[in-house]
Amino acid sequence: MTTLSQQEIDRINLNLETSRIAWEELQRFFASGAAIQVNDALDLIDVAIQISKDNKEQVLKWMESGQLARVSDAQALAWFESNAEVWAVVVRPYVLVQSVK
Repeated sequence: MTTLSQQEIDRINLNLETSRIAWEELQRFFASGAAIQVNDALDLIDVAIQISKDNKEQVLKWMESGQLARVSDAQALAWFESNAEVWAVVVRPYVLVQSVK
């Protein structure tokens, strides 16, 4: 029998909480500034784990490189107008979103 590490358990739990959702359903999170866009080059679950662990150093690196940022007005409008679905996971107080590939 294999024992899972806490990191593996966290990854599984976050993966189960991730879903595809219509962007229009996340408008209130965008309006409150809680919608955070994760660049397609990053793994949404990896980012969620680092935020939940309060790994400020890694989060800052992603922000400085532009790979992690609040959803811009232009992006929100583009997703809204195209009736886009995004991948989303809640990491309080944020909702992390990523384009569906």
